[in-house]
Amino acid sequence: MKPMQRLAKFIYFKILGWKLNGSFPQVDKCVVIVVPHTHWLDFFLGLLIRKVINQEINYIGKKSLFKPPFGWFFRWTGGAPVDRSKNSNTVDSIVQVFNERKVFRFALAPEGTRKKVAQLKTGFYHIAKKAKVPIVMVAFDFGKKEIKIGRPFFTTTDQEKDFDKIHAFYQGVTGKVREYSF
Repeated sequence: MKPMQRLAKFIYFKILGWKLNGSFPQVDKCVVIVVPHTHWLDFFLGLLIRKVINQEINYIGKKSLFKPPFGWFFRWTGGAPVDRSKNSNTVDSIVQVFNERKVFRFALAPEGTRKKVAQLKTGFYHIAKKAKVPIVMVAFDFGKKEIKIGRPFFTTTDQEKDFDKIHAFYQGVTGKVREYSF
């Protein structure tokens, strides 16, 4: 075990007192959806758990995050800037990245905001479908102090049934800001 992983495990399990339910699948490509996203601390919890499970997982963020003075940090942690304007097709851009790379595990918060939402955005689903990669569900459950990792699954021809499966996985999970939980 590498020193950084050992340190991450010490912080995650001993200092923070969190648990890990499940293990990250051995897949080179996938879309990782993390729910609920209710607080800016979720980002740092995500960085910590990546070290605990010893997996390279990438993400995108709005372009403005990648400008000085902190742009270097977001790139260093596996981030890539994305233009979220109406003129860009984010789904196709990310599918292209999947097609160009041998290993690409793409994480995102499908709520699209840290506020309360009634339903998940569907971009992650279309990315997984077009890229022909599985979806891995991850729950940051602050109520149980647990990160839960689901088994990978591929989209089907029944989007409604797929979303029923996704909603069932996140049922009862509470975020850092409880009232914003999905």
